Amino acid sequence: MSTATRPYPIVQDLIESFANWLKHRREINEMRQLDRADFDRIANDLRIAPDDLEELVRHGRHAADELPKMLEQLGISTEALGRAQPLLLRDLERVCSLCNQKGQCDRDLAEGTAAENYHGYCANASTLETLERAEHAPR
Repeated sequence: MSTATRPYPIVQDLIESFANWLKHRREINEMRQLDRADFDRIANDLRIAPDDLEELVRHGRHAADELPKMLEQLGISTEALGRAQPLLLRDLERVCSLCNQKGQCDRDLAEGTAAENYHGYCANASTLETLERAEHAPR
């Protein structure tokens, strides 16, 4: 394979990251161009507070990427939860998106210790504990 045709994954990742960042900046600018009444109406349609919607947009589309991994480590099916309780799953995603403990969560998920440690930092802890008990309850 010649040097000219060899892929450069690090450069490609950087370019993709920059493109995603630009896209996110455009989305934020679009949101800012809405007048407050339209923005509030959108938040109401989504059944979330306008301040939460603003914060969710600021955090970006990958802000809740930890949730499916956490559910998996807890033995809870994201797909089954989405079918059975879609509003609950959406609320878990909202809370996860707004979380300030991403670093600790990411470390625990990577180490496979999230199921033992999430109680101390996860804003979804009480809901996850309830789901975990329900998932493992005898039937």
